[in-house]
Amino acid sequence: MKIYTKTGDNGETSLIFGRRTQKDDLRVETYGTVDEVNASIGLAVSMLKESQKSSKDLLAILLRVQRDLFDVGRDLATPEDKRDAFWVDESRVQLLEKVIDKLDVELEPLRQFILPGGSKAAAQLHVVRTVVRRAERLTVKLSQEQVVNPSILHYLNRLSDLAFVMSRVVNARAGENEPTVDFQAPPPVLEV
Repeated sequence: MKIYTKTGDNGETSLIFGRRTQKDDLRVETYGTVDEVNASIGLAVSMLKESQKSSKDLLAILLRVQRDLFDVGRDLATPEDKRDAFWVDESRVQLLEKVIDKLDVELEPLRQFILPGGSKAAAQLHVVRTVVRRAERLTVKLSQEQVVNPSILHYLNRLSDLAFVMSRVVNARAGENEPTVDFQAPPPVLEV
């Protein structure tokens, strides 16, 4: 089987069950952004594996999320009239909440706004967080036009929280200081 089919050469793609639609259709844009989240997580996983201080628990969580994102995409890519049930349910949201609560215990309470940064893996997890937020915004927009599994909105919202907490945990475990914003202090001086 060849990787290229040439069926998308005119700007169309197939949804699950073969229905054709434009590649810039909001449904395609939404599940495409979920795919982008998955790729961003893949980069974070690679960075964690390369790190001397990587944590097997974080890798296992991220690999599970990557698998779950395929079901999120499957729910989003299935036309309404072809769907008999949703793949993603609240149990997956609850799992993310448990993981967030477990990891959050390791962290100092937030007292300032955190800037994305610290270790490479932590910075990449902030990228994941922002791409998830974009996927969430697109899902909200799609839900205003078509039926969308409400659990996907809950899942994406928790996933962005998880990425934030994980970025903080990665920095804490690596002994990296988190970059913060002190709105009371003047901004740093730039020498040009």
